[in-house]
Amino acid sequence: MTTSASALHFPEWPIKYQEALLETDREKLSERVAEAEAAIFERLLQMGPVQDEHAEREAIQDAIRALRVIKRDRLGFPDWESKTLLGS
Repeated sequence: MTTSASALHFPEWPIKYQEALLETDREKLSERVAEAEAAIFERLLQMGPVQDEHAEREAIQDAIRALRVIKRDRLGFPDWESKTLLGS
């Protein structure tokens, strides 16, 4: 996969994230969430350690939190932040 200048200015992750948020078919939801997570990861790799995309980084953090809730509440994934899983 090549990185073009247009990909840096118009990242794909918000589109994939929106598709995951809007998916109503539980069978397809898992795939949509995985696609959104992969697109977010790819974007983070493109961004690197540069701090000038602060607003996008905050949006990515919000998206990651929302995808985690979808995975927990709609797909039945365990809540890895749950105190019962941490033995507390």
